[in-house]
Amino acid sequence: MSVLSILKIIAAVATALTGLLALVKPDAVYGFTGLVASGPRGTSEIRAIFGGLFLALGIAPLFLGAPAYRMLGIGYLAIAAARLFSMFFDHSYANSNIISLIIEIVLGFVLVL
Repeated sequence: MSVLSILKIIAAVATALTGLLALVKPDAVYGFTGLVASGPRGTSEIRAIFGGLFLALGIAPLFLGAPAYRMLGIGYLAIAAARLFSMFFDHSYANSNIISLIIEIVLGFVLVL
């Protein structure tokens, strides 16, 4: 197994673990997104999107292989592009935003290769 294959697996597992954390402990999302649920509806959204979707996006490549790894990578690169737009448009230059951008770009490129 190549180093790149191992990195792709790690990226997928990290995505799934992020989703699992958001699903079972939605308050933890604040630490890496800055989002706070103001009530049960907001908590439901965090569990569904940051939890369920990220869990599925992370697990799918482990079973579906190369095309799913690429799709996850494209997803990360799209998130990075939107974040970069937002950073300039919204003047959101917080360190956590810059760190997220770097992680998304790195994961995106690793997964697309």
